[in-house]
Amino acid sequence: MDNGDYNARPQVSNYRWWICVLLFFGTTICYLDRQVIGLLKPTLEKDLKITEIQFGHIIFWFQAAYAAGYLLAGRLNDILRVRRGYALAVFVWSLAAMAHGLVRTVAGFSVARIVLGLSEGGNFPAAIRSVSEWFPRKERALATGIFNAGSNVGVMVSALLVPWITLNYGWSVAFWVTGAVGFIWLIPWLLFYGQPETHPSVSKAELEWIQADPADLPEKISWVSLLKHRSTWAFAVGALLTSPIWWFYLYWVPDFLFKTQHFDLKNIGWPLVTVYLIADFGSVGGGWLSSTLIHRGWSVNAARKTALLTCALCVVPVLLATQVSSPWFATVVIGLAAAAHQGWSANLYTLVSDTTPRKAVSSVVGMGGMAGAIAGMFFAELVGHVLEWTHSYVILFAIAPCAYLLAFGLIQLLVPKIEPRQA
Repeated sequence: MDNGDYNARPQVSNYRWWICVLLFFGTTICYLDRQVIGLLKPTLEKDLKITEIQFGHIIFWFQAAYAAGYLLAGRLNDILRVRRGYALAVFVWSLAAMAHGLVRTVAGFSVARIVLGLSEGGNFPAAIRSVSEWFPRKERALATGIFNAGSNVGVMVSALLVPWITLNYGWSVAFWVTGAVGFIWLIPWLLFYGQPETHPSVSKAELEWIQADPADLPEKISWVSLLKHRSTWAFAVGALLTSPIWWFYLYWVPDFLFKTQHFDLKNIGWPLVTVYLIADFGSVGGGWLSSTLIHRGWSVNAARKTALLTCALCVVPVLLATQVSSPWFATVVIGLAAAAHQGWSANLYTLVSDTTPRKAVSSVVGMGGMAGAIAGMFFAELVGHVLEWTHSYVILFAIAPCAYLLAFGLIQLLVPKIEPRQA
């Protein structure tokens, strides 16, 4: 639906929020496919004799591919536009997710994770580009928070669905069923996504609202020119320091709950649902906080920085996760940290659309995502070796709050004042 008769536009519309719903479900599927291997870690260790270090290797290769995929997909979306670029990414990662059910070796899982990482790298660059095209600056953090909440919903769905499928039909079927969901999502995406300027479901008033911010300059923007701007580096530093912590939660929190809090595959679902339900509130709440402050007259700089600092401070209690005997107390403090990360991400991603011309948003998100994924590669190796050597999660949970506070300090140094950039 890239074309439409302007005269046929409806009198009133809020179609941009339906686009946000599509992005939400796309992100949900992305994390559904990504999370399955973390839930099945104890099962795979038992059935296939995979060690902590070998599991770290598997995650390393996903992160390496994700880094490359993030960067390439960012530029690809800027060239092909989001409708085709995002559809291609979902098609490939759905195939890769299903392929996990066919392999039985560390090498096989590593190859499947490489293809999954390359293609899933297209999710966030496409989604952030869509938000920058469909929402004015004052709504972007909220829209980003809403679609980013899909990452938590994907984990919650997997936490309930994957154990049930595995216990009844085997772990291979769990990969096949979850991987197939992406093909269903492609149908409404290809039918209903388009550009707001030509979309027949967008009213004149809504289009004027979407385009309320000053227009970008028409010049082409190269990668090299993007590297000259402090805001590009601020996003990259923020992602580099904090993205590995989020992936640590995704891939190792189920294992942490299995081995230290005595949950098993039959009862792990609800603790993980609790963690990521709390995280959903953080995702929407973090975006809501800065958007509300802007609506109340705060500057974009003050609103975004206040939200980022608030989220960084909310990670600190995760230190208690390894020090308490109550499984549900540990679950809740991990949930708070996950919520803080999601609120942090909503504002960090919005920092890009605040400071970058729309045509280059996916490229900057791709660069930062690559930095975060590269850091995630080596953090995965660190996690595997720390667990193999110490059999303890204390050091790993202690790293988390330090990462966010350091990232906030560096962002403030790099971008003392957030200002829109036209080129």
